Amino acid sequence: MSTPTILALPFEERGSIPNNQRFPALVYRAAFGRHISDLASLMEERFDHNGWPPAWRNGIYDFHHYHSKGHEVLGIAHGSAELMIGGAGGRELQVSVGDVILLPAGTRHRRLTATADLLVVGAYPPGQSGDILRDAPTAEIRAAISKLARPLMDPVFGRDGPMLQLWDGF
Repeated sequence: MSTPTILALPFEERGSIPNNQRFPALVYRAAFGRHISDLASLMEERFDHNGWPPAWRNGIYDFHHYHSKGHEVLGIAHGSAELMIGGAGGRELQVSVGDVILLPAGTRHRRLTATADLLVVGAYPPGQSGDILRDAPTAEIRAAISKLARPLMDPVFGRDGPMLQLWDGF
């Protein structure tokens, strides 16, 4: 496994953008090697081994959305993309094959551009899911986001992963 560079990106709530006040978004640069023949399967196996059962393979929606029922991990298995994290006025982020993005519930995100061959592996912790919300959060949605616990294991590195420390520090 590669030794990735980890970026922690905290986002504040801004009007109709809930984001997550407790946990920053995490970007694992080069978490996986770029020249692996079936990287999507390897990502799914790693996520599953670390308690994040794979949920889908596809791309990333081109509209702003967030999830209230689950933290989401996105593994870039093929291609590259430019994303907007944190909603309009948030942070533009380039991602490419081998990168992993961990989005805490409430973090608004969307795809700005992508290569035609973009393939993303998505997963959520057990009992959590990726509902797709676009509207401003209600008080109930804000409460649901704030109640979601930190997962037991980092999706990439398990019990010793950086998520455990970085999400405890906020």
